[in-house]
Amino acid sequence: MIDLVIPAVVSCIVAFSVVFLTTPLLIQFLQKRNMAVKDMNKKEDVMVVRPGGPSIVLGIIVSEIVLYAFLQLNEIIAIIITTSAAFAIGYVDDRKVMGGWFKPVTLTIAAIPIIAFGAYDSDLAFPLFGEVQIPALYLGLILLMIPITGNTINSIDVLNGVATGFMVIASFSLSICLFIVQNYEIAIVSLPLGFVSLAFYKYHKIPSKIFPGDSGALTLGAMYGSIAIVGGVEIIAAVALLPAVINSFLFLSSVKKIVEHRQIKGKPVDHTEDFKLKATTDRTAPVTLVRLILAGGPLSEKQVGFAIFKLAIFSGILAVITAFMMGVSL
Repeated sequence: MIDLVIPAVVSCIVAFSVVFLTTPLLIQFLQKRNMAVKDMNKKEDVMVVRPGGPSIVLGIIVSEIVLYAFLQLNEIIAIIITTSAAFAIGYVDDRKVMGGWFKPVTLTIAAIPIIAFGAYDSDLAFPLFGEVQIPALYLGLILLMIPITGNTINSIDVLNGVATGFMVIASFSLSICLFIVQNYEIAIVSLPLGFVSLAFYKYHKIPSKIFPGDSGALTLGAMYGSIAIVGGVEIIAAVALLPAVINSFLFLSSVKKIVEHRQIKGKPVDHTEDFKLKATTDRTAPVTLVRLILAGGPLSEKQVGFAIFKLAIFSGILAVITAFMMGVSL
């Protein structure tokens, strides 16, 4: 455990520094090329550059390479390849709106390196009940989990700072849980995700200077899913991600098909005269977590974001409790 302190500290410093220092440069690059979109939740015509995926994936790759130099784990290589593939998939979608099939299908392919490197344990661990051996079914779970976590984070990226702020809470919760179940090496491997998210949040929080875009959101979600698989904490990871999972479930159950968000005509959120957010009365609009939060009345964008963060913290606490229960079963 003591031998892991230096790799942990170095990788976390690298992860945070790379994103913190390269994001302003990326913002300038995108501004010069007029790669910006309107911030729909601002009264004025505010244009925000996107995508921020390049600085996010760079921070992840560099910090994980540093860790590989110390630990020499195949799991790290699998995480880097799968996460990089998710970035590429998201970047294609940033530049051109693809069909609803594109991200689920391609993210399924992006999960293959985890299988190819054998970076998984086919026993699925449950709290209290222990481990269940499902070698054949588990391969299917791997192929499903990366599209689920990638698209789940992408679907919650609807307000300034929400996706990255949520990932800060969820990823650090997952790291704590990995320490609790005594999977120390993967716990160290997971830490850069939290620091990358934290560094990018500095520029993504209200008022956003840059949006992560599909490339950034899919990168964060795919790495989170990869860590859950290689760390053998799939159930714990799902608990920590619960608000985002609920958001995706509400969206899919109301739309009743897999579709690109930008292709939805009905918007779940409307604006008051003073430009607070309010739930729409449009019956064709999808049901989302934000729409449910606004069911009690109009709120500012910051208030909605804090409400989501509170749910994330609550889910993180539940994940920690689940991890302790998992420790009891083990």
